[in-house]
Amino acid sequence: MIKAWEHWKTITHHKNMVRAGCFKVGLYRQGIMHDWSKYTPTEFLVGCKYYQGNMSPNNAERADKGYSTAWLHHKGRNKHHLEYWIDYSASDKGHGGMTGMKMPLKYVVEMFIDRISASKNYQKENYTDRSALTYYEKGKGHYMMHKDTEAMLVYLLTMLAVKGEKETFRFVKNEVLKGKVPYESEELERRTRSL
Repeated sequence: MIKAWEHWKTITHHKNMVRAGCFKVGLYRQGIMHDWSKYTPTEFLVGCKYYQGNMSPNNAERADKGYSTAWLHHKGRNKHHLEYWIDYSASDKGHGGMTGMKMPLKYVVEMFIDRISASKNYQKENYTDRSALTYYEKGKGHYMMHKDTEAMLVYLLTMLAVKGEKETFRFVKNEVLKGKVPYESEELERRTRSL
């Protein structure tokens, strides 16, 4: 019962942080709806069983079973996860291989805020504005993400590390979500290098 309460507190605290971040950039519906599936039995019961407090219970379930039923359920219902956007690529001869599709900007921004909030939630007092970028860099070789989506995420994470949360959120609200920043990898990579 204690693990259930601790897990509920952890996911609710995370959800509240994402909501606050989404509200700061004007994504009100996404802030409210973020991660609702974590409260369904499929995800919540697994979270309680594998709760540790310093990392996602999905990682512990994956280590135990070789896969995570909670994660498979979660990624298929939450558009802010890059894995939601993996599909077969179109080709002249039918289906190509699996690839990441270009995510709509509002979901890239929610993914960015989700990564910040997860880092804050698990790292607590050790969190810095560089934490989410560091976490991304550790796993980037495993991501199947569209090059434009990845370039936007890296640009925002790098800006956060360099300029801080307040300035980056202001930029996201007033520039990125208003379509003033080209959403294509070459330009975003150039902008990232200039930060």
